[in-house]
Amino acid sequence: MIRRYTLPEMGALWTDAARFDRMLLVELAVARAQVARGTVPAEAYAVIAARARVDVERIAEIERTTEHDVIAFVSQVAESVGPEGRFLHLGLTSSDVLDTALALQLADAGRRLVADCDALVAVLVRRAREEAGTLMMGRTHSVHAEPTTFGLKLAGWAFEVDRGRRRLAEATAEIATGKISGPVGTYSLLPPDLEAEVLARLGLRVDPVSTQIVQRDRHAAFLAAIAILGGTLERIATEVRNLQHTEIAEVMEPFRVGQKGSSAMPHKRNPIVSERIAGLARLLRGYASVGFEDQPLWHERDISHSSAERVVLPDATIVLDYALVKTTTLIDGLVVRRERMRENIDDGLGLHASSRVLLALVARGMSREDAYALVQRCALRAADEDRPLHDLLAVDSQVAAAIPLADLDGLFDDARHLVHVPAVIARLDALDPAGAAGRPPREVPDVG
Repeated sequence: MIRRYTLPEMGALWTDAARFDRMLLVELAVARAQVARGTVPAEAYAVIAARARVDVERIAEIERTTEHDVIAFVSQVAESVGPEGRFLHLGLTSSDVLDTALALQLADAGRRLVADCDALVAVLVRRAREEAGTLMMGRTHSVHAEPTTFGLKLAGWAFEVDRGRRRLAEATAEIATGKISGPVGTYSLLPPDLEAEVLARLGLRVDPVSTQIVQRDRHAAFLAAIAILGGTLERIATEVRNLQHTEIAEVMEPFRVGQKGSSAMPHKRNPIVSERIAGLARLLRGYASVGFEDQPLWHERDISHSSAERVVLPDATIVLDYALVKTTTLIDGLVVRRERMRENIDDGLGLHASSRVLLALVARGMSREDAYALVQRCALRAADEDRPLHDLLAVDSQVAAAIPLADLDGLFDDARHLVHVPAVIARLDALDPAGAAGRPPREVPDVG
């Protein structure tokens, strides 16, 4: 991933040095297990553990000749050790090291993403409670429907992010799976008990039936969980973009002192963060499709997945890390224009009360079909003539005969639409992300 969208902590997990360091962890864990089995002398292991070092530039130099990164890695580490280096990589095939090291990287990346989700949920819960009573118009098909509260909208986002967090946590636990089963997974060179010991030491699961590789359904599920979370972030970002429309203007992204919206139009205050998040979510869906394509490998393995994974696994985790942190900052600083929300409700001419009037007429004996036709006729006329629906209903003889004026007034009381909102907001108590209380969001540079 380009530097523009790479945060330092996640980016550090995917450097060449980080990759080779984890490969060295695997090699050392295997050599240590082999000491107890008499394959590696204890004295040799002591030297290996003390001297083994990774030199990324030297590995690259060797690989230019070998055209094989694992051989280059083993050769370079053996050089750093000296004669005892001959005891490295005994009985291992390349994928034992590669897939197990990759599992370590993915587990670390996944845990960081889960922590990012916790931070976003915490901010969403806090803002939802703050805006629990902030009345706004709910919209379906982009048209006024009935009132809701902005807090309710934020609460829905909080639960959706939490569902994504749980999917990602499950996928991370599953992706933390390695194998030390040798060529085609038959343990022809190393026994299963050694694999169990090594992977337990590394904090990884054992693939119960590996081939020469760890099976890629796990990687597909991990990328799918990432893509689904990206879709959630895009849904949030799309709503912010819509609500920041000049014609709606109910929320605005935070806008820093000195920030510019347009090189030509000084008045512009654009939802650039939300637009950026929406664009990055498209990448995440693309990465997931690559994960699906990597599942059906030939026979016990081929390497058609390898080149793709070197791009999509780092990029997907880096992009989601950035998008989660940026969304957290966005929600934390989101400007809520309550007075504009009230204006937009008032501009709706009270049409949102139509459903309550319909039910009131039915409750007083009118057929649903007749009641619907009556209310619809008045509502359409109100919109065409730019007159409040209440006023037209108040002078309609059929409505007056069925609903006393005082009762009709009550049907236009917005509070009646929202009597159960506090009960829904209270469900946020079920969300208790780690460190939720007052933790500030991570800062991300403003880039396009």
